[in-house]
Amino acid sequence: MARKARQRISYVLPLANSAGGHRLGVNGLAVDTDNSILYSGGRDGVICAWDLHLDLKHAVAPEHDEKVAAQPATTFRQQVQAHTHWINDIALAQSNQALLSASSDITIKLWRPAATDRLPPQPIGLHSDYVKTLAVPSTTSDWVVSGGLDRKIYMWDLNGGGEKLCINVAEDEAGSVSNKEKGSVYALAATNNVLASGGPESTVRVWDARTGKRITKLVGHTDNIRDVLVSQDGSTIMTASSDQTVKVWSTVAGRCMYTLTMHDASVWSLFSADPDLSVFYSSDKTGLVAKTDTRDVIELDEGISVAVAQEHEGVHKVLVAGDSIWTATSRPSINRWRDVNIEHAEIDVPENYSTKRYSVSTIRSRYPSPPNRQESSSPPPPPNRPHETGTRKIPLKYMLRLSNTAPFPTPLVVEDERSASVVDGNKESAPPEVITTQPVRTLPDFSIEGQTGLIKHVMLNDRKRVLTLDTAGDVMMWDLLKCVPIKSFGKRHLEDVQKEVTTTANVANWCTVNTRTGSVAVILEENTCFDAEMYADELELDEDIEFREDQRINLGKWVLRYLFSNLITEEIRRDQAFRKELLSSKEQQRLRENAPPNIQIPPAQTNGWHAMGGDSESTATPRPINGTNNVPTTPGFSIGLATPGTFNSPVRATSGMHPLSPTAEEGEPLGKRTSHQSSQSGDRNSDYFSSGKAPNAELTPAGVITQQPATPGETAEEPATPGGEPTPKETSSKFGKKFRMGMSFSGMKKIGRTQTNEKEKPAVVEEKEEMESDSRSSKTSNSRVIDDNFLGTIQKIRFAYEDSLQSQIQNQQAHENGLPVPTPGPIDLASAITPSLPAETPVLKPPLNTTILIQEERPEAGGVADLFEGTVGTLGEQCDTLEKAAPMWLGDVLLKNQIPAKDVVKISFVLEPWQGSLPSIATDGNNRLNANRMLRAKKILAYVAERIEPAPTEEEKEAGKVLKPEEYLELWCQNQIVPPTMTLATIRSHLWRGGGDINLFYKANGKKEIKHAPQSSSIPVTPKPQPEATPQA
Repeated sequence: MARKARQRISYVLPLANSAGGHRLGVNGLAVDTDNSILYSGGRDGVICAWDLHLDLKHAVAPEHDEKVAAQPATTFRQQVQAHTHWINDIALAQSNQALLSASSDITIKLWRPAATDRLPPQPIGLHSDYVKTLAVPSTTSDWVVSGGLDRKIYMWDLNGGGEKLCINVAEDEAGSVSNKEKGSVYALAATNNVLASGGPESTVRVWDARTGKRITKLVGHTDNIRDVLVSQDGSTIMTASSDQTVKVWSTVAGRCMYTLTMHDASVWSLFSADPDLSVFYSSDKTGLVAKTDTRDVIELDEGISVAVAQEHEGVHKVLVAGDSIWTATSRPSINRWRDVNIEHAEIDVPENYSTKRYSVSTIRSRYPSPPNRQESSSPPPPPNRPHETGTRKIPLKYMLRLSNTAPFPTPLVVEDERSASVVDGNKESAPPEVITTQPVRTLPDFSIEGQTGLIKHVMLNDRKRVLTLDTAGDVMMWDLLKCVPIKSFGKRHLEDVQKEVTTTANVANWCTVNTRTGSVAVILEENTCFDAEMYADELELDEDIEFREDQRINLGKWVLRYLFSNLITEEIRRDQAFRKELLSSKEQQRLRENAPPNIQIPPAQTNGWHAMGGDSESTATPRPINGTNNVPTTPGFSIGLATPGTFNSPVRATSGMHPLSPTAEEGEPLGKRTSHQSSQSGDRNSDYFSSGKAPNAELTPAGVITQQPATPGETAEEPATPGGEPTPKETSSKFGKKFRMGMSFSGMKKIGRTQTNEKEKPAVVEEKEEMESDSRSSKTSNSRVIDDNFLGTIQKIRFAYEDSLQSQIQNQQAHENGLPVPTPGPIDLASAITPSLPAETPVLKPPLNTTILIQEERPEAGGVADLFEGTVGTLGEQCDTLEKAAPMWLGDVLLKNQIPAKDVVKISFVLEPWQGSLPSIATDGNNRLNANRMLRAKKILAYVAERIEPAPTEEEKEAGKVLKPEEYLELWCQNQIVPPTMTLATIRSHLWRGGGDINLFYKANGKKEIKHAPQSSSIPVTPKPQPEATPQA
């Protein structure tokens, strides 16, 4: 059975205000040559747009030794937080109006930066694992293909058509499990007819772009394929691999034509604007950027390759436009380099070097001579160049050898040196003037500086503070509850600061933290976010709030309460409007029910009523309520009114049953949820300690009735309809066709809940079928559909309003008809939205630009999909969207102050007197107890005091001579005194430091005389489990 997708809440702490730019490394680049805009996608999930202020269409690359004027600086244009994980690739489409991004958050998003509506990037596709690469056939394309670690290639329509094609790469192999696991897609290229993909299995697959069928498979690489290019006609494919080679394939011949080895490291990126791939750029793991020109040669490896630039780190993406090259690395900055013109160029060979081709097939070099190249039909160099006459000469020190068999200048070996080397075997003949390769450009022409981002973090023991280290080496402390930085420690080692600020507090893990996008992201999940508590007297608050003694605050509920404070305010406003409208509609209905049977209307007014174009200003014209022509209803028209047969004495005899146990509002037993009163330690009546597992507390029917509004018709005391006539059912009800069946409301309310007669069984069948057909909704006892999201909580509240109002109307009608019912008060609806108060969750004021995310963990996916994104300040405006995206448990927490029920984590310990100096707490020798992990040591001492000495007298209390137990008793563990405010969890982790039961000892400190003497017994007692007795909190 498929596991249900789980939803979680995530919030991102805002960084200090700074100029635009990336916080982490850059993975993707794209350029709009028409508008001179550079786009970049980074590991921080941000897409940035930069104004280049360059002429990218008519610029020509300068010579290697040409002195050029400085180009304009690049300026920041705009940016958007597009993703919540790394952006792995970006691409432009639809005439550069649509920017596409692929991310490790498993989504493909489309952003229109030039649009007037300024919408954020919108998802157009979803993978089930990280999306690694994108490809478009051209910048005017209306579709894009994406590939990822889910071993699938998708084609997405950019005009809202969704998925157009899906290729399952894993199924391409013949059923082998091992081969299916190797189908991840790391590289993609596309034309209108052909797709090419590569990945870790070192195989290039070519697909038909229209049918998704594989055309051919190219084998030859020995390591991961990192990038792919396809020529415009689809006849040539170029691939870059971690095996340090660039291979050129022919799709016609179905084999590798050339293997280029100009790189000495893993080749990561390829770029070419040439339709035939004759001129291309490549970059590798060492940061080398090479430009290769294979025009005007017979054999491709006879072309020329130049080391253009050298980065300090591996280049993930290389991009060229005009006369500039941009490189993206793991740093947040982007460097711009001046291109090098190598058209019609040849190597400037030194005199003591010779050019020859190393080949086993032929001795005669096929490298074309300089005169032949100069007589090429290609156009001459542009005017006003240093080399406008003759052939361009590129110094040998800038050159790269294309392949092992390519012609390349090598040093000449002098005969005398060769003879000397034979005579003197200890000396090696070294070539004269060994030339090492160096890049043409040693420094970038311009650098787009990035910002500082967080790269490492450590959660502290108190689980509300975290230390971070940024790219500049600074250490910062953050408050996860207030969502702000607390203190900066400067450039220090993170571990050293951690030792200084770590406390002994031990708090349950209630959240997870990551800094993968350069910011602190906090993730809250339903199963764990309510596990942690802290004592109110340990808080540092700006406002003076009076708390109960030893009051505890749930950290998860606390932070959620104020992250969504604007949403709660909006829901309270909507709730007030709904109750007002509901009361108004019921009053209008009551007035219509009491209206006289005949109304004399003048003919002129009647004509005006039926005429569509009547005088709208006439005050005598009857008006429909709310703009609709409602037919007046008869008394008892509303759903909640029961028929006379419901209130006969046989039905009254069933009042001993408990029809309210599964409430109509909840659709489930109340035992599955806990209210905020039961979750607070100060209000509990249960014991602190127990020798065995404490029995589960059960709710009595009375308790249920007091907590939930009664549903009309569910008690035997409901009044009968005046006159004893059955009432018709409301056919316009929004709850569907169930309510059109001719049966009493009393029978309907018991569908699937209580006993029914034979006439009502068809309704039961219908209820059962609907429950089985809709797993995403729950239903109340009268078949109302409840959405399984935040909106479902609101629906339950509003259904309860309707039921309560119907019950009040029925009681009022019964009283008016003289039935023996209590005198009803005025009809009113009190708000059922009860958020936690400041005494329970002190006021927090998180920054308004704190990002809020609703995410969904999909069982079949390797990642998390974002369902909603907003900020603390905009949640009220996004209320409708949030209601559909957020989970129901969040609605229960925010609007009803109810957290999901969960067993309390307890810790077992043995409590004994120190060396027999005080009486034992148990006469039978059983001193093994367990208690809530958050129980403080002073509560244990109070438990001891109650059992070893009598309670203080009234005279002692009035005289003020009563000492608190922690003032005259001490608790010891591992020969260390336990502070009165230390919890059991902290005692276990910092003092006991082991497994099993904790051994605790108590003794007097001499400030008070213990009246009871130690009790001795000669009869040995075997400890055994027994029910515990616990002092009141």
